[in-house]
Amino acid sequence: MPFHEKIEHALEKLMYGSRWILAPIYAGLSLALLAIFVKFFQEMIHFLPHIFEIAESDLVLTLLSLIDLTLVASLIVIVMFSGYENFVSQLDIGEATEKLEWLGTHDYGSLKMKVASSIVAISSIHLLKVFMNINATPNDKLMWYVIIHLTFVISALFMGYLEKSPNIDYALIVIRYSRLSFVRGSGGDYSRVLAE
Repeated sequence: MPFHEKIEHALEKLMYGSRWILAPIYAGLSLALLAIFVKFFQEMIHFLPHIFEIAESDLVLTLLSLIDLTLVASLIVIVMFSGYENFVSQLDIGEATEKLEWLGTHDYGSLKMKVASSIVAISSIHLLKVFMNINATPNDKLMWYVIIHLTFVISALFMGYLEKSPNIDYALIVIRYSRLSFVRGSGGDYSRVLAE
């Protein structure tokens, strides 16, 4: 084997092996899950003794906070398992062990969509919490909450559209956009570029 092929082979093995650097990061997400577990039950311990005293709106706000924590924890589990399986290695779970139904079915595209939809759901809950306590929120902050939430929603919808559209050639979009920018700068004909 020639020397340059040996170097190429060694570099490829090094790059392929470097995916294991991600493994401790995904394992670290389980510590984040533990932190959410502690925070969830801390909220419950503060909340339950006063359940008969608190107002209905405060009850709803507390429940929304608990739902918010649950959604974030679920998102961590999805990212932890799907990310590990997609980028590091397949999970080697014994046949007798209960396996999650969705495990091994999420590719990078569906993982992106799960994350985007989870972010929209979490943002919706935050926005609902703001609206439940609308008197304490200044109008300019309220406007920014809505704008940020709509940005998340539109981004998720656009990502879903791009993911589900088999006829869209992403590279072609980039090339055509680049040509349009060039033609616009030089005062040329747009229709000719779009037709190519």
